[in-house]
Amino acid sequence: MDEVKNEQEKKDLRAHIWERTITLVTAAFSLVAALAWNDAIQTLFKEIFGQAASLYAKFFYAVIVTVLSVIFITRLTIISKKVNGNKKQ
Repeated sequence: MDEVKNEQEKKDLRAHIWERTITLVTAAFSLVAALAWNDAIQTLFKEIFGQAASLYAKFFYAVIVTVLSVIFITRLTIISKKVNGNKKQ
């Protein structure tokens, strides 16, 4: 009986490690994509506002990205609550 329990614990541990690994790899790729978009958008802002207004452009960029991030995260939270609420039923 103990062997079966130990085997199940090993499987659970492997599954947990695999799940964490996938989460970390996904986060890493997401960071790389975010940095690529960040660079592209900053270059776009430099083209639009020019070097002279780079300080103002950076603050404008930061505000826009912050607002969009808050909206996006709020939407994801609402969707997550709906999905998790449906799973419990």
